[in-house]
Amino acid sequence: MANPYAGEVALWLDGQRHVARLTLGALAELEAALEAGSLIELVERFEGRRFSTRDVLALIVAGLRGGGWKGGAEDLRTAEIRGGPVEAARVAAELLARAFALPGEG
Repeated sequence: MANPYAGEVALWLDGQRHVARLTLGALAELEAALEAGSLIELVERFEGRRFSTRDVLALIVAGLRGGGWKGGAEDLRTAEIRGGPVEAARVAAELLARAFALPGEG
């Protein structure tokens, strides 16, 4: 089971359960991949529901890599995500929320 207090979120890829979390290294990788001015801009895009599929893909890849996954964006582009794009967007938003929330804040 994914531990929300550790910022973990579960995601099913190709029928296999993975744990994703945004470690400091994963956040740095994410920032570089998105070429965003800051991660706060990314959070604001999600809060305002102005995120792109590129944002979702980058968040999922960074989170999976933070959880120990060895794949990359190319692998994820061909993977079947249980729940489809809607679940991918939900997991991406939850990763961001858990990365920047204090324990007990949701």
